[in-house]
Amino acid sequence: MTSVRFGTLGAANITPRALLEPANGNAEVQVVAIAARDRARAAAMAEKGGVAHVLDDYQAVIEHPDVNAIYNPLPISHHREWTLKALAAGKPVLCEKAFALNQREAEEMAEAADKAGLLLIEAFHYRYHPVFLRAREIHRSGAIGAIERIEGVFHAGVGPAGIPKTNIRMIYATGGGATMDMGCYPLSWLRHFTDEEPRVVVAEAVEGPPDVDLRLKATMEFPSGATGSASGSMLPGEDFRATLVVQGSKGKLTVANPLVPQMGHEIKVEVNGKTETETLTRRPTYDFQLDAFVRALETGERLPTDAADAIKQMRLIDSAYRAAGMKPRGT
Repeated sequence: MTSVRFGTLGAANITPRALLEPANGNAEVQVVAIAARDRARAAAMAEKGGVAHVLDDYQAVIEHPDVNAIYNPLPISHHREWTLKALAAGKPVLCEKAFALNQREAEEMAEAADKAGLLLIEAFHYRYHPVFLRAREIHRSGAIGAIERIEGVFHAGVGPAGIPKTNIRMIYATGGGATMDMGCYPLSWLRHFTDEEPRVVVAEAVEGPPDVDLRLKATMEFPSGATGSASGSMLPGEDFRATLVVQGSKGKLTVANPLVPQMGHEIKVEVNGKTETETLTRRPTYDFQLDAFVRALETGERLPTDAADAIKQMRLIDSAYRAAGMKPRGT
């Protein structure tokens, strides 16, 4: 019998890649229920993804007797509310990034998960893929020495016309902004590669609608003395770019596309004038994330993108906004 039976809230564009397709390849997982504001959209996704039950609303998904885990890909402004309701119903949650509107919401969600004794993780899928794990391994081997500077960039190709102003990414109230959608990734890369919590020194933003960043770059200092920067952008005409570059005392490590290495990637190490490159599996990041979620449910293993980590991540995002002279979301 399938051990993990997901209900998904909404019919977000990410849902097939992040949940439905990985579930179809995992014998221990089944997606059994879905609800969305547009029932027809939910029904179409259910038919294509093999989801048995199309329900009237999100609460019905949470309460469905066949559902024992919840996937929350709703707008960020809805993450706290529906994650808390799922936890109150005794169901673990895989919550899309950004985890919450701000640090305060993340703390409330983490506290609820802790009190309920339930798994709650932020869906930073890259963190579970062998490409990122291998990059960390290279650093920890001493191959490039101590980190002196680390830079992460995720700029998305949104086309010359840009994102429509009605899109949730362009609306402050729904958690919009490049840092919430794109920039959260390089911020997370830097934190998880170094295993340190950096301090934002300065940040610069290009603002679109009020308090919505189309691009934001944060410059940081780490407790070890290393410096770094993270940049996220959804400016019109921006070319796709996802890179992690680490300059060490002995050499340099570059990861091309740590975001979705299944679409192509490269790990490059430059030491003493010599360059070595390698590529690993093209199995999707989302598959590894789902495997980890299931394993944690079975074993109680603590995952690196759990709710405690999400608090630290949201603290850094809030700090980046303040340093750029902008309001954190939800304030």
